[in-house]
Amino acid sequence: MKRTSVKNTDTENRQRSRKPRGQVNAYFTHHLWVLVSSLGVLWRTPLATLMTAAVIGIALALPAGLHVLLQNVQQLSTGWEGTAQMSLFLKPDVPEKRIQALVDKLRGWDGVAGVRYISREQALAEFRELSGFGDALDSLDENPLPAVLVLQPTTGAAEPAQMELLLGKVQKLELVDLAQLDMEWVRRLSGIIEVGKRGVLLLGGLLALAILLVVGNTIRLTILSRRQEIIVTKLIGATNAFIRRPFLYTGFWYGLMGAVLAWLLVAALLGLLSDPVNRLSFLYNSEFSLGGPGLETVFILLGSGITLGLLGSWLAVGKHLQAIEPS
Repeated sequence: MKRTSVKNTDTENRQRSRKPRGQVNAYFTHHLWVLVSSLGVLWRTPLATLMTAAVIGIALALPAGLHVLLQNVQQLSTGWEGTAQMSLFLKPDVPEKRIQALVDKLRGWDGVAGVRYISREQALAEFRELSGFGDALDSLDENPLPAVLVLQPTTGAAEPAQMELLLGKVQKLELVDLAQLDMEWVRRLSGIIEVGKRGVLLLGGLLALAILLVVGNTIRLTILSRRQEIIVTKLIGATNAFIRRPFLYTGFWYGLMGAVLAWLLVAALLGLLSDPVNRLSFLYNSEFSLGGPGLETVFILLGSGITLGLLGSWLAVGKHLQAIEPS
């Protein structure tokens, strides 16, 4: 009797331990089945599915494409910052020895990669060659151009803040008449890029709201078309979570397909712009070329599409499912 009772107890314990595992397996199996079946439902209406996914894809592609373009412009401006220079116009009639001493002094400063000395004669010859006013210059009694020192900063000192500090330092030198920082336009470009980033965020927020409305309206129409099916399902005891699940996965597929389409649209846009940009950079003796969206951008795009699809369907189902009750 004792052995029989022990066996029965072991059997009951095994059955109890199997029940949670079986419930968990059934839960995930049902989720997988609903995930695949919801895709099959969309596949049976390819035109309507493609139109909805295309609207979501275009809405996602606009901010994503602008973001990638801003990244390319920012990369280009960073390269230009590395070539920033500072021009020091020296006072007239400064002896060559003092100029050479100043050059040696500046080359020893932190943040200065090199110093190029342009004498008054070299400056006049360069101006004569580039300006085309050679005849007018010949009529002058003396050379009006000053000697110039061109400072090339190191990579670490090429940032605007560091260059401003260096500019204030060289302006205090006795031999320097005027110091000019040749990166004002770079700072303006950086300001434009910051404005562009804010604009992309605002545009992305508005288009995200549009995606929520599109997905929510699509799910609403689907719920209304399956109203009788939902009523019957509730009559046999189905919970709201069970009924909600297919609609949530439908929103998931809409968001994923829209994100993939947005990715393809951005890639196509960059492909169309790549050749003209390469020709333009060649004219400026630059090796710049458009870069595509990185892995981080792609993951953000896919995650945004899926999140908006799920959120839009969740809001629509939560609002309209409660209104459908068996009478």
